[in-house]
Amino acid sequence: MSARPGPSTDNPQSRKRYAQDDEEPLDGASKVPKLFPMFTKQGAAPPQSGSFRWLSPLGQGKTCLHGVNLEPKASSKVACFDLDGCLIESSFGGAKKGKGSSTVTFKWWRPVIPAKLKEVHNAGYAVVIITNQALRGKNAITEWKQKIPLPEVPFRIYAATAKDGYRKPIPGMWYELEREFARENVQIDKEHSLFVGDAGGRKGDHAGTDRKWALNIGLPFHTPEEYFLKLPVVPYKLLGFDPSSLPNGPAILPDGAPLVPIPQVLEIVLFVGFPALGKSSFYRKHFQSAGYVHVNQDTLGNRNKCIKAVEESLASGQSCVVDNTNRNRQTRQYYIDVAKKHKVPIRCIHFLGSFELAWHNNLYRAYNLPESVAQREEKREVLPYAALTNYQQMFEAPDIAEGFTEIRKVNFVFEGTDEERRRWSMWLQLDGK
Repeated sequence: MSARPGPSTDNPQSRKRYAQDDEEPLDGASKVPKLFPMFTKQGAAPPQSGSFRWLSPLGQGKTCLHGVNLEPKASSKVACFDLDGCLIESSFGGAKKGKGSSTVTFKWWRPVIPAKLKEVHNAGYAVVIITNQALRGKNAITEWKQKIPLPEVPFRIYAATAKDGYRKPIPGMWYELEREFARENVQIDKEHSLFVGDAGGRKGDHAGTDRKWALNIGLPFHTPEEYFLKLPVVPYKLLGFDPSSLPNGPAILPDGAPLVPIPQVLEIVLFVGFPALGKSSFYRKHFQSAGYVHVNQDTLGNRNKCIKAVEESLASGQSCVVDNTNRNRQTRQYYIDVAKKHKVPIRCIHFLGSFELAWHNNLYRAYNLPESVAQREEKREVLPYAALTNYQQMFEAPDIAEGFTEIRKVNFVFEGTDEERRRWSMWLQLDGK
């Protein structure tokens, strides 16, 4: 197995010095143009033979653009590169266009990059570009697709154009790459592969997204300065929700007493908590087998139907669980009044968990479930961010004085296989959300 190609041997004395030298090509790259729109005419059809071509977009919403240059082969070693701020500088969405021109231009981030990509390819690596793009509207996507850099090496490109499971740091683009290589019976050797990206969580970086993506997958990570310029590693700090930061503690407080009374009594159990904290799973684990009716507004459609379902459950002699967020006193009072009317006790189970945990779980179950789990479970659409902010703004902590006979508290504890836990433990926040 050949050694992993290291950082470029072009070792400028300083980053400032290298920036000044950027006007002069290095390492025999003098024939490589600095500006390289894929087509010379706006809207021209892409060449389909021996050059670059776009393939069918990926995903249910066709949000992941996918293309190939030349005829890239699968390899157990993969060299992944971010695009903007790593391989190229881009005026797209930022710098002004030339007078009388609608063309967006690109420039190599450093002139050494084409030669370095050729070195990586010659070392047996599959070259893959992995990029997030904020492309709004069909015209923006069309224009961007015509401006991909074309080094003289085969490569694949995946571009996430929406805030969904393809967008870094969620590894959706990596999963597509793995599936593509599997069709050629090639398994990627992560230890001997790599990812280079500029969003490394360093001081001055716009984000830590690229480093998080590499950590999620298990790829060695380098910044462009480290990899291409051989500059020293600098400190970094990754912001956002880290699942490993969750404290360990008892799942249910107070613990010891059974959740379902022995002997059973006719009652209402009211759940309170953010969306995506495992309330429905908790019901299935602890109450379903005991015959409690499940009352859920997502299923029934509105509060009035939920209240009616509770009334019907009690009238038939069955206890029930109201599995909604029940964020404030006013909402909870509807069910407390039903309990008083039927002269039955009502207990509250409060699911503890932060906004950040709830948002993380929301992203996990919508975008990052293992394939085996996604195939057997009903697909969960991602909840809008406003669903969580509205809960947070309106939340009032439940109090025994509202009319509850008991309040139990539940700490979130992830339950699942090792693979499910590995996927859940990844960095999943999209652009800070």
